[in-house]
Amino acid sequence: MESLDEIKARVEAAVAGAKIDIVPNPGPANQPSMLIDNEHAPAVARFLHDDPALRLDFCSNATGVDWLDRTVKKTMKVKKVVDGVEKDVDETTEEKIPGYLEAVYHLYSMTHKHGPVIIRMQTTNRAEGALLPSLTPIWRSAEFQEREIFDLYGVRFDGHPDLRRILMWDEFVDYPMRKDYREPDDYEYEPTPHDDVLEKAKQHYSPRPELDGAESIAPQTS
Repeated sequence: MESLDEIKARVEAAVAGAKIDIVPNPGPANQPSMLIDNEHAPAVARFLHDDPALRLDFCSNATGVDWLDRTVKKTMKVKKVVDGVEKDVDETTEEKIPGYLEAVYHLYSMTHKHGPVIIRMQTTNRAEGALLPSLTPIWRSAEFQEREIFDLYGVRFDGHPDLRRILMWDEFVDYPMRKDYREPDDYEYEPTPHDDVLEKAKQHYSPRPELDGAESIAPQTS
């Protein structure tokens, strides 16, 4: 299979205006990915699916990622005059990056038996109603997985054929896989709270007398 750089070059040549960045992966898997701009994502996905050399016809996995606001430190060499001598010195700067949500897709070719090629899209922010284009029209296997991302992260997929919650109930508020999610003290819809949830839920229970052994249940006589 072609390298990711070669795939990127061919996609950008085939899809006018498409902007793709290669995102390195410093982890042990060493699987870099392609970050695709949202406007051209459906056309890029269609190219990856239909191109005869790639034929990435199977989406094995789609998942969400939550990125909170963060500060990234960057160190670079700059020339400065030190004691009358120009030297290269390290200078550290800080860049503040606003939070956003991502959808990440792992693609394989059942036809050519190669992959994965990993693509990702980013929302502009983490606000309610954060929007991304749905890739379900290209890979039907993404349907339930995009619903999971919607359910757990709050990403709305434009063009999805049946976007609704899939794990949480309809009345559930918030998105439990977001990093700043805080679970409630009492789950109204959990019939049998237990362990830590039970301890937190006790403060919401109406007080009632404690039963105390046989005396509390002994029959009364007149």
